[in-house]
Amino acid sequence: MPDLSTHLWLSITSLGSAGMTLPIAFAIALWLAVGYSWRMAAAWLALLGAAIGIVTVTKLAFLGWGVGVRELDFTGVSGHSMLSTAVYPVALFLVLLPARPAFRLAGVLLGLAAGIAVGLSRVVLSAHSPSEAITGCLVGALAALVFVRMAWNAEPGKLSALPVTVSMLVLALLMHGVHVPTQRWVTHIALKVSGHDRPFIRARWHALRNARPAATPLSQTRNTLTPSDSAHA
Repeated sequence: MPDLSTHLWLSITSLGSAGMTLPIAFAIALWLAVGYSWRMAAAWLALLGAAIGIVTVTKLAFLGWGVGVRELDFTGVSGHSMLSTAVYPVALFLVLLPARPAFRLAGVLLGLAAGIAVGLSRVVLSAHSPSEAITGCLVGALAALVFVRMAWNAEPGKLSALPVTVSMLVLALLMHGVHVPTQRWVTHIALKVSGHDRPFIRARWHALRNARPAATPLSQTRNTLTPSDSAHA
């Protein structure tokens, strides 16, 4: 792992927060609708929504029912990793759409690198296991690359790069550090749906790995038989 300060890792991880990435994602959709079509904007939001759905379902499954993969220390797809690898490549692609294809590709790769850095920060800060960060990056990258492939041949002159760039930078500055309690919301839903009083947590989940139900002594089983049970035995 790179030997960086905790403060720097926290700054990197904040780039993947929902409070920062979702406003940028909606700004992308608005620019697509204004410059191109509502269909293209809807395609982007649908892909992002599907990725968010994957993250949410895996988190609900673990928090509510303890469903995960112990061998991989997997308790749910990392939302920070997914959002950053989905949003930043598409944002840079949109900004660089008027440029030559090589520059567009470089922007997409730079966005993916930013998302991977966020995923790495989640592991360094012990917020997620490597498997959770990796799956988050893969899900986000898939959403971004599918959209980029769909929009690659879009007419480049419909949007000016300057207002798009300025809007993205302003949003990034204004929303940096804004906290959206998505984990608390997902936990609340998981408890409501599962009917449990408290969510599963990683430490408790690992502690149950080798748990086995206690065997009932044979003598105790005999003592608890009712007369009718004895008659049928």
